[in-house]
Amino acid sequence: MLVVVKFGGTSVANVERIKNAAQKTAAKKASGYDVVVVSSAMAGITDQLISYLREISKGYSLREYDQLVSTGETANIPLITQALIELGYEAESLTGAQAGIYTDSNHSKARITSINTERIRKVLSEGKICVVAGFQGISSISGNVTTLGRGGSDTTAVALAAVLKADLCEIYTDVDGVYTADPRLVRDAKKLSVISHEEMLELASLGAKVLMPRCVEFGMNYNVDIMVLSSLEDKPGTLVTSKELNSGDLRQRGVYVEEKIENMEKMVIKGVTSDKNQAKITLRELPDRPGIAADIFSRLTKANVNVDMIIQNIAKDGRANLSFTVPKTELNTALTAVNTLIAEIPEISAEADEDIAKVSIVGVGMLSHVGVASTMFQTLSKHGINILMISTSEIKISCVIDEKFTELAVRVLHDVFISGAIG
Repeated sequence: MLVVVKFGGTSVANVERIKNAAQKTAAKKASGYDVVVVSSAMAGITDQLISYLREISKGYSLREYDQLVSTGETANIPLITQALIELGYEAESLTGAQAGIYTDSNHSKARITSINTERIRKVLSEGKICVVAGFQGISSISGNVTTLGRGGSDTTAVALAAVLKADLCEIYTDVDGVYTADPRLVRDAKKLSVISHEEMLELASLGAKVLMPRCVEFGMNYNVDIMVLSSLEDKPGTLVTSKELNSGDLRQRGVYVEEKIENMEKMVIKGVTSDKNQAKITLRELPDRPGIAADIFSRLTKANVNVDMIIQNIAKDGRANLSFTVPKTELNTALTAVNTLIAEIPEISAEADEDIAKVSIVGVGMLSHVGVASTMFQTLSKHGINILMISTSEIKISCVIDEKFTELAVRVLHDVFISGAIG
């Protein structure tokens, strides 16, 4: 049996926690598993390195950025390895390149293209624990060090679990599982025993910080079960799986199912999330002609801007207004791209609004229940929260609202859809 365990930055933030991570890893090895460990950098190290780079140049080279920030993980893996050796276990550390993790050449947010597992399998065949640096790889085109974007160690872990056909991928972090809402906002938020990959992907994409969307996508595409656990407390976690498991199956797999919420899998809504990293751009007086929308969004695509919600009103007198949302961190880039169009068509004007947030409800139960949207809209209206934009899929509904109402919106939606369902 093989397990991939990943430790986040807070789980390896100092020597004491590194020793704790080593002990948890050793326990897995002692119970009969082959073990691959994936480690993040110590908490705060990556941000510190980036701040140094920005002091030198705000227009820094992305190649050098990758070369620099990858050192956080590279420095951590020999520390974990040595801690394991001190516990009496043979272990060997590998960088992303040594572990055969190949990517494209998109520095700072590279995507994994292939993994050659020969080196890892050799380490495992020798009875050793293999400790791999997360977040990094090597470009199969240029041979340069690349990084996978913030939170990329999660992606490393699940990708390795997929290609190694691991029985489970355990993600150790500073929280003890996936909750129905942020416990800091909602006091009666409940920890989920199990959640589907599809639901977790929506939650992660909509603001839940427990897992990165790309790692959940890997898990869904390659059917990798992911267990979210606390490295700081010995508590049951949350299993992310696409398998149909009842409470008995879950208990057999070591997943604790609290009696009160044993039937949460039957709930319509599994989680309520919020995301304040949102900005809205409205373009006014757009010519109502074929190709104008394609022109706008092709410019945004070339600028590598991630567009979320889009709304266009009914044209009047040959002109229309169009609004769309982008991450707040990409607002200036988006406005620069839009201004190239305004330079060509001066009648167009652009307005930006950073005082917005997105609140969302997620659950596969929506597929078989009517009235979910109307209940959400009525709940927000009852509390004086105006909806600026709406986006839906089969298992989620998102609303853009004024940022000042974010916490209130999360609480009242949780009360209606979740606390009321299991109270």
